[in-house]
Amino acid sequence: MAELNIRKAAIIGCGFVGSASAFALMESGLFSEIVLIDADKNKAEGEALDISHGLPFAKPMQIYAGDYENLADAAVIIVTAGAGQKPGETRLDLVKKNVGIFKSIIPQIVKYNKDGILLIVANPVDILTYTAAKLSGLPSNRVFGSGTVLDTARLKYLLGEHLGVDNRSVHAFIIGEHGDSEIAAWSSANVSGIPINNFCEMRGHYHHLEAMRKIADDVKNSAYEIIEKKKATYYGIAMSVKRICEAIVRDEKSILPISTVQTGENGIDGVALSMPAIVGKNGVEALVPIELNDEEKADLLKSANTLKSVISDVLSDI
Repeated sequence: MAELNIRKAAIIGCGFVGSASAFALMESGLFSEIVLIDADKNKAEGEALDISHGLPFAKPMQIYAGDYENLADAAVIIVTAGAGQKPGETRLDLVKKNVGIFKSIIPQIVKYNKDGILLIVANPVDILTYTAAKLSGLPSNRVFGSGTVLDTARLKYLLGEHLGVDNRSVHAFIIGEHGDSEIAAWSSANVSGIPINNFCEMRGHYHHLEAMRKIADDVKNSAYEIIEKKKATYYGIAMSVKRICEAIVRDEKSILPISTVQTGENGIDGVALSMPAIVGKNGVEALVPIELNDEEKADLLKSANTLKSVISDVLSDI
């Protein structure tokens, strides 16, 4: 195997999410080389050319269309390939189509690169992260999904708007499935260390349950609303991909709610879902046990069981 180049990334799938992620990563200056791979080589070439034409306004890098052989020394391999979510479709409706696509992609990846980090972004991300982990045989710290990084950003954004405060000062997580059974972990939410309800009251908000329910629902329905209005979501997830890559390349040891295969934490096993984790150059260093109340723990188990039932339906042959 080739020695890994920490400044090289590969993106597999050049649809809306893949190309927006490539653009966000080009703008970030994190990598000096990005290879784009797509079943439609022309699409990959077109995206690489289009983005390359902006390089005189950015930092030097090489961005080009390639094949699986070009993965050999990539430190981070980002998989966005898959059928998109159509209006009226849930993320879980996509499962069968995208598991089929992964059965052809993942063996190709590990044929050329067994040492890089595999970042799964395609939806439904938890099922596909579990699929990628099983098909690749890579260590669990090096196969994970973008999980609820975007949902958590949406939660912080909405809380910032609600409270009239910089959303970067809001500390709160969406955990569980990236999808309809996700959980807003309100019991550990705070603004600069001040418990969320106390901060709300400081800002003149007293109807906590009502506000919490509305904000959590708005986060959950964000993707559906955007898809209804513009047919796809891609900028938010592209920024999430950039954020995860920053944590890896800079060995930041940042805490991000990524999707990993659970091995008994919170009584959950044999399923991938999102919990806060320390992310650095080796991938997932450790899961971070956050405080959850009894209702949140029960909802997390319910979310895990929702995902498990899908896994048993469609992944029995993996």
